[in-house]
Amino acid sequence: IESSRVKQFRRGLAQLDEEGVVQVLRDPNVGDSHPILAAVGALQFEVLSHRLEHEFNSPTEISPLSYQAIRVTDEASADRLRQIGGVRILKRGDGALVALFENRYRLQRLEVDEPKLKLETILADI
Repeated sequence: IESSRVKQFRRGLAQLDEEGVVQVLRDPNVGDSHPILAAVGALQFEVLSHRLEHEFNSPTEISPLSYQAIRVTDEASADRLRQIGGVRILKRGDGALVALFENRYRLQRLEVDEPKLKLETILADI
């Protein structure tokens, strides 16, 4: 993003997150410079790109990530999940922690092997 467009980009992301077009996730270790966007389908990303460009004058390039599942978690579970490869802990705009999983198998194994972990379904896997 061009530095002159950062303010419009952030304002646009906040509005689209509030509207439910996408969920804006942030890595506390990285901050706001590289938000991660979660959506149910590819069409939502197209809507996001179009609206950012045309309503907020902020053309954006979106790169897909390899995560296949997402779950809401808590700090105690997040501490354990951070130790596991293929899992990434991020924070939603409402402050909730979410765990992204590179594959569903890892998630399924954790649900069986460590049933005390908080791993709540959001709406649908990505």
